[in-house]
Amino acid sequence: MKTPSKSWLLFAAAAVAIAALVVYLINAFPEALSDRDGKVSLTRSLMILAFVGASLFLHRGIGAGRALRYAAIWVALGAVLVLGYSFRHEAAWLGDRLLGELIPHRGQVRDGAVVVTASEGGHFVIEAEVDGRDLRFLVDTGASDVVLSPADARRLGLDPATLKFTRTYRTANGLVQGAPVRLGRIAIGPIAVDNVRASVNGAEMRRSLLGMSFLNRLSGYEVRGGRLILRP
Repeated sequence: MKTPSKSWLLFAAAAVAIAALVVYLINAFPEALSDRDGKVSLTRSLMILAFVGASLFLHRGIGAGRALRYAAIWVALGAVLVLGYSFRHEAAWLGDRLLGELIPHRGQVRDGAVVVTASEGGHFVIEAEVDGRDLRFLVDTGASDVVLSPADARRLGLDPATLKFTRTYRTANGLVQGAPVRLGRIAIGPIAVDNVRASVNGAEMRRSLLGMSFLNRLSGYEVRGGRLILRP
């Protein structure tokens, strides 16, 4: 009786290892095969893997030792992919935390809330999407409305020269005039508020203010441990 070659034995061992890996993935992530696309993707990936593996083992110029090394590399790559997928949520959280520390105005999304780290001066500056434009705001609970600087108003297509400055605001620097406007949507991460009352400041200002006409539309907000937490 002819004894199977060493290459075929290695090929059989690799096939068993791959089959075990597939079974593990199916049991660990059953949702991946819950639809037709997932099943098609798995079948295609297995066919490619089988073709590459068979080519390596059956090619005459590759010895058993080299084929085994190639198989080990493929198994190692598969293990790395499995580990990466298993810890994808932790990796995303770590990335958000790192960005939140390096770029405080971007904020961090945690359980649906947005967490903003205070700047060096202790103020909270946050980036929001306003009617399709990214603007940075200073969070100001003392401002009754969202207040746009003239520069930010122009970015939104509002020309201060055509607005009527009929509203008077009392600020730390005295009385200022504002032109009432309505903003279609202000979005910060998963938080979005439509039809927000705002005004365009009559004088130049360093940064627009995110005031109570936005904050009061949230389910809640608080400052804790040097961080501002906004809840949708």
